[in-house]
Amino acid sequence: MAKKNRVPFVPRPFEGLPGEVDLVAMREIVPAASAPAKLTAEFGGDDLLLVTVLPLDRPAMRRKDGLLLVAMRGAGASGDPSRDIAAAILASKDLEEGDLLPQLGNLEAGPRLQDILDTSVAWEVTVSDGYDFWLPEGEKDREVQAALEQANEGIFPTVKLASVDGAYWCRMGAREYLRWGQSVDEEKLLDALARLQAKRETAIEEGTKLLGAFRACGLQIPVWEMVAGTEPEELEKPVAAFAPKLAEALADDSPLTADERRARAGLVSRQVTIR
Repeated sequence: MAKKNRVPFVPRPFEGLPGEVDLVAMREIVPAASAPAKLTAEFGGDDLLLVTVLPLDRPAMRRKDGLLLVAMRGAGASGDPSRDIAAAILASKDLEEGDLLPQLGNLEAGPRLQDILDTSVAWEVTVSDGYDFWLPEGEKDREVQAALEQANEGIFPTVKLASVDGAYWCRMGAREYLRWGQSVDEEKLLDALARLQAKRETAIEEGTKLLGAFRACGLQIPVWEMVAGTEPEELEKPVAAFAPKLAEALADDSPLTADERRARAGLVSRQVTIR
């Protein structure tokens, strides 16, 4: 029996794609969001919509208006999400309107998103307060509508900031947080945050606190707790003002001091790895 060409593990699966940080956010931390994409001419040139999740955690769905929706999570479980999602797209070529794509099972190595997407298409993420993108505007589907309403109950408010890339405000219960994905090397980011932490300069604004970071798809997503009641529009200026300070710390390649090493160890202890 011929040995199957298994999908290799890729530590940073979306590297090289426009909006890498947002793709990771859509896969891991944002409840409901969508972003238009387009296949290259070689793979048919079709338009599609990347979304956070679909009904029944299926990998893809053809809406009744013909548009293909492809989930950032729910498509396969190999060591390379980029391959899993690309496989779902390619398997949906003959999917009928209104149908969901079944789970694909074990995959072999093959084209990845980097191979099939037209990366010249402008990247724009739209964060939603529900999964209304499952249906075309004005469309009523009793079965999908029921699943949509049930799914919407679990959504927590989330807003993408406009002043910097990859930053998302969210409200969970009575608390607000900033989750700010970074596309730089994980170790380099830890060093930069440690330098700021040692100087007590990690606060986005007075009263905010750097809690730690999520690790997902090869990237770090630092998390700050905001002052109670902070609205997303109130964060735009402070986050934009903090960005140069972080960039300066990232550019510093000098050895860490003893205080900075201790700060770094504390940051590492507060990391949470997602998958």
